[in-house]
Amino acid sequence: MFKSVGRQVCAFDLEWVPDPATGRRVYGLPQSMPDADVLDVMWARAGATADKPRPHLKTALCRVVAVTAVIREQQPDGGIRLRLTTLPRQLDQLMDEGELISTFLGYMGQHHPQLVGFNSHTADLPILLQRGLVSGISAADFCRRADKGWSSDYFSRHGDAHIDLKQTLSGWGIATPTLHELAAAMGIPGQVGAEPHDVVDWWVKGDLQSIVAQSQYDALSTYLVWLRAGQFAGFFSPEQYGEEEERVRAVVRDRIAQGDHHLSRYLDRWDSFQTQPTESAILPLAAVSLAEDQAA
Repeated sequence: MFKSVGRQVCAFDLEWVPDPATGRRVYGLPQSMPDADVLDVMWARAGATADKPRPHLKTALCRVVAVTAVIREQQPDGGIRLRLTTLPRQLDQLMDEGELISTFLGYMGQHHPQLVGFNSHTADLPILLQRGLVSGISAADFCRRADKGWSSDYFSRHGDAHIDLKQTLSGWGIATPTLHELAAAMGIPGQVGAEPHDVVDWWVKGDLQSIVAQSQYDALSTYLVWLRAGQFAGFFSPEQYGEEEERVRAVVRDRIAQGDHHLSRYLDRWDSFQTQPTESAILPLAAVSLAEDQAA
């Protein structure tokens, strides 16, 4: 479990898609080849089969198209400020990848918040580094490592500067839950909508808005799982935890009022969980049995 809660916390999510321009360079394909054909070659080289026509591609072959962060800031007077921020800022306008990564890592390097992700050590951090190199940007402040200690070292797996909730709570292996499974088990929205999302389908259709919306959903879920872990570890009392959850709801409601109407789906999903029973019918019997054992 993590050892501390930073004065500034950034729970984030990235969304990325196969990059045809990279595919052409890596596989020596002609510039005239249509993007759809390039993608087929990239998937074929990654071991596509009839059962799995779109295997995961190496992150270096993909383009980062969206990043969302839930940022929690403890003010000098002890108050808490919470905000939801997304790149691209215009949800229907594709942002230059280098500018997107540079903006996000620039914020991290300047403010040094405690970074929170899910599978972020293995996936999100590597793709930020790899695609940052592809884009030719500089992120010196983010990359600077401490001479000693891990207080601001995002690359260390032993400190609290970068908390990967998958690593902390789940480990690895076939039984490891996804963010959606773990969140939903807690009564936190995981999958929003009737069907599992497919970012590649949205990308092929030119539906950037759905990709950005999914990034926002996943960042909110990551933050809420972190809050629950913080309560479990004793950093938030039950009363404080309730206040923290209400801050999230207030932020979401405010964004909906500003025009991000898709976030209503997230809030509705979350509310639907609150009306469902959280305890199994056998729990009271188990409690009685335990009490009898202790009495004996």
